[in-house]
Amino acid sequence: MIKLESKVHMKIKKLGKKLCILAIILYASITIINQQKSLNAYNNEQIALKEKIEKQEEYKKNLLETKENISSPEYIEQLAREKLDMYLPNERVYIDVSK
Repeated sequence: MIKLESKVHMKIKKLGKKLCILAIILYASITIINQQKSLNAYNNEQIALKEKIEKQEEYKKNLLETKENISSPEYIEQLAREKLDMYLPNERVYIDVSK
């Protein structure tokens, strides 16, 4: 009778150990999956921020070019033509009415 009880007790201990190991493996798997989701989200955010930085650097480059050319006669003439619709005297201006 004692041997039977000890065998049952041993089986319960083995089952308990297996369940414990299974629970640890399950917890580790869920944790790894959640961390991978977070890493993917951070990587996507990093890519978006890098693109935004590149656009801002291009914008800065354009502003620096404009700053360098702002006093040149060509730039002033271009601005007068585009923004103020001003033209040189005796200059013929053709307007496309189809637009």
